[in-house]
Amino acid sequence: MRTLLGLCREIVQKRKLIAELAKADFRKRFVGSYFGVVWMFIQPMVTIAIYAFIFGEHGMKNAPPVPGASYVVWMAPGIIPWFFFSEVLNTGTNCLQEYHYLVKKVVFEVELLPVIKLISCFLVHACFIVILFGLYLLSGRAPMITWIQILYYSFAVSMLGLALTYFTGAVQVFFKDMAQIVGICLQFGMWLTPIMYDEAIFTSRAPWLELVFKLNPFYYIAAGYRDSMMTGNWFFERPTMTVYFWAVTLILMLVGLSVFRRLRPHFSDVL
Repeated sequence: MRTLLGLCREIVQKRKLIAELAKADFRKRFVGSYFGVVWMFIQPMVTIAIYAFIFGEHGMKNAPPVPGASYVVWMAPGIIPWFFFSEVLNTGTNCLQEYHYLVKKVVFEVELLPVIKLISCFLVHACFIVILFGLYLLSGRAPMITWIQILYYSFAVSMLGLALTYFTGAVQVFFKDMAQIVGICLQFGMWLTPIMYDEAIFTSRAPWLELVFKLNPFYYIAAGYRDSMMTGNWFFERPTMTVYFWAVTLILMLVGLSVFRRLRPHFSDVL
């Protein structure tokens, strides 16, 4: 717990440096690219279009569980946070190798590198949240006060991604296959989470699967985004899931930071 509190103090003290490095990281992604930041949105938007065609009205006619909602309107609040979570894990896992020149500087706190990557990814996620709001308004849905709750769930998915990144990023320095393992786990994870399909398809036949779905921490995020955007439910209406999510995230954060700090003295020797 002291390690976590120390990290929080370090983030507060060096917030200006973190902000500057995060903005520089965001800009660096598009250096030399003709269309620049547009590429960051093309692949997710194409992915949404493909899933909407396959599972939506023109494909398998996967009816959303919310009455009066189109498939795209139902799917978007689930898949948009997944894009964010995936990008945080993918980029954060390789951040120590990418910024190896900073890792070798004794005066630089390397624990800040995953935070910098997280903020850089969040800049893109914030744009997708605006797109999500626009999609709902264009579909004829009136704004709800619970839309502001998206900020809470964005923070929640940020903490979950950061907790995992401290572990995967530290291990990646010594075990280069970690990035591939993370990629495969993310592919499985998207289908193990009811993002593109209604969980009732499976739980109606095997009720025990509902517990299996809810053991996945990201289930809380996907359900929370949909609660905020569609049904108007607040996070405290899911008290058990809220406590479970933050307990799991805290444990993962403490384990990730512990592994990161144990391996930190050897980073500069390997990189």
